[in-house]
Amino acid sequence: MAELIKTDICVIGGGSGGLSVAAGAAQMGAQVVLVEGHKMGGDCLNYGCVPSKALLAAAERAHIGHSNKPFGVAAAEPKVDFKAVMAHVRETIEAIEPVDSVERFSGLGVRVVEATGKFIDRKTLKAGNNIIRARRFVIATGSTAGMPNIRGLKSVPYFTNETIFSLSRQPKHLLIIGGGPIGAEMAQAFCRLGSPVTVLEAEHLLGREDPETVAYVKRQLQEDGVALIERAVIASVAAIGKGARTKITISLQNGDQLTGDTLLVAAGRKPSLASLDLAQAGVSISDGPVPHIIVDKRLRSSNKKIFAIGDVNGGPQFTHAAGYQAGLVIRNILFFLPAKVNFTALPRVTYTNPELASVGLNEAEARDRYAAVKVLRWPFEENDRARAERDMRGMVKVVTTRNGRILGASIVGKGAGDLLAPWTMALAQGLPISAMAGVIAPYPTRGEASKRAAGDYYTPTLFGPRTRKIVGLLSVFRR
Repeated sequence: MAELIKTDICVIGGGSGGLSVAAGAAQMGAQVVLVEGHKMGGDCLNYGCVPSKALLAAAERAHIGHSNKPFGVAAAEPKVDFKAVMAHVRETIEAIEPVDSVERFSGLGVRVVEATGKFIDRKTLKAGNNIIRARRFVIATGSTAGMPNIRGLKSVPYFTNETIFSLSRQPKHLLIIGGGPIGAEMAQAFCRLGSPVTVLEAEHLLGREDPETVAYVKRQLQEDGVALIERAVIASVAAIGKGARTKITISLQNGDQLTGDTLLVAAGRKPSLASLDLAQAGVSISDGPVPHIIVDKRLRSSNKKIFAIGDVNGGPQFTHAAGYQAGLVIRNILFFLPAKVNFTALPRVTYTNPELASVGLNEAEARDRYAAVKVLRWPFEENDRARAERDMRGMVKVVTTRNGRILGASIVGKGAGDLLAPWTMALAQGLPISAMAGVIAPYPTRGEASKRAAGDYYTPTLFGPRTRKIVGLLSVFRR
């Protein structure tokens, strides 16, 4: 017999966004039910951020010896034990799992229902043998790997980010469809671990980012040995053989063919909606090739008692975006504050080496929206810390209005994700470029490059003829 559960908030989905809502609301005194039909921690812990960064860390260790010689350090060529590498990935996930576990959330006062949920009316969800009626629902079911419409793809063995970290043998030649952040990161990781890699991208590598900064990443991938084919039009995919003898062939529209033994599809993601039966709840779904839940600025669906956060609402597909939205939902539900979503200062990071990090508008986007902009640059070639470390790849690039309002920043180089934080804060708080130029940066750090880039805003006037004339006139009053 079904059990009826009445609660203040029912969260559907135990990924980063859903867990943040459940933990926050429960600790503030709300009754919370969390429904998760698969793995606690969601995509980020099990298939995304955590395993990918663990794999990239292993790849960095395998590669680091290649840059030792200029330091006067001799190192033997590393020997990669692929099974041990994948064990490291699993151990990293296992070390973090307790933080996202059923036991921890039960200890916080959250009732966890381990079942898939579907709506049976506008305010009722069925999950396993439970009927859940809540004052408010929060849908946080995330997304799954999208499948491009390529002839033969569904009939060949392929991996996505949800399965690639279960590999038990090292690819002899990894083919990757998609040159976004996932494709770029996995290409570098597997290449540095010793697998030949070919990336096929329909447009341009990391096409969302500033081309000038992407060029550094592209150059490094190619130096690592990644074969990159941009503007690739795939006609079909086919496979022969089974298991370790499988040969996968990708045929391009121009007649070229590529053959490998392992295929990774990293061509975007689609919101996870199928099992929810949203029509029963009166929740509207967008039209188009990638359906998602339509929400307003307060993250409410067409049924105002039901909120949607994270990938499922069609917004930016980042763990930190879902976490940010979780905080807004808690304010909207528990405190009746009209908290509205604003992604103006949402940072993005691609964790290749060099890293690529950005916030706000890139140069092309800024020029499309503003009649006149200023572009400020400072290369790491002119940074003393980068010189000392012999890693001068990259730059800080900032876009402002003519009067010094910061529109966006892009950083490519070692530790770019960490270096982006001050720019994210400046953009979020509406600080002018003068605030960044006036910072006292510790020496020697890579952070100095941000200060120098900001200072570049004033260079044309500060060292120009007008300033020289003023200084000359003021010299009359010197004693």
